[in-house]
Amino acid sequence: MKIFVLTGAGVSAESGLGTFRDKDGVWTKYDLETVATPEGFARNPVLVRDFYNARRANLMDAAPNAAHFALARLEAELAARGDELWLCTQNVDDLHEKAGSRRVVHMHGELAVTRCHYCQATCPDRGALTAEAVCGACGRAGGARPHVVWFGEMPLHMDEIEDALAEADLFVSIGTSGSVYPAAGFVTQARAMGIATCEINLEPSANAYVFDEKRYGPASRIVPAWVQDVLGA
Repeated sequence: MKIFVLTGAGVSAESGLGTFRDKDGVWTKYDLETVATPEGFARNPVLVRDFYNARRANLMDAAPNAAHFALARLEAELAARGDELWLCTQNVDDLHEKAGSRRVVHMHGELAVTRCHYCQATCPDRGALTAEAVCGACGRAGGARPHVVWFGEMPLHMDEIEDALAEADLFVSIGTSGSVYPAAGFVTQARAMGIATCEINLEPSANAYVFDEKRYGPASRIVPAWVQDVLGA
């Protein structure tokens, strides 16, 4: 059996990392055109770096919650019996990895990675983004930006994601708003291919009506219970 799990901001909310599109989400407090677009970075790179430096600092203090640990357990125990968990996340945090998940596909990039604006080279980096930083690949300064997919940019690893979704027996969406594409369209693709679908969320998402099974409540409670049901079955 192959389970494709998509996670969103809701899986990390109980770890102290804000969601984005809820009424108190990140995008209700910041102008996304200013801090999350290539054009915003071109206009005011200092402001954009400061925004992501604050998020990096917040990430340093964040710890995985029970939902992250449950998914890491699911990956390990499925593998032990010859099955597979394919974990794709919209989150740019590394809490899945901190919890022990061994293979995580970050379709929206990673906060703790710096990308060079000029040559696109990437490197792990938890320090502050600065204009003075020199790219180790091209030798230019002034191009340091977070390795995060901004509005107007293409998500990462899409070919790999499409292939994995097509091979899945079960598609599960955890902690997503159901309003950010292309990820919001995965459930429709899965249904069209005859793949069973399940939504786990604090409350129904924008596309909840498409899912076969629905489980609602805090991720730290609902995800471990679902994992136990899968492994028990």
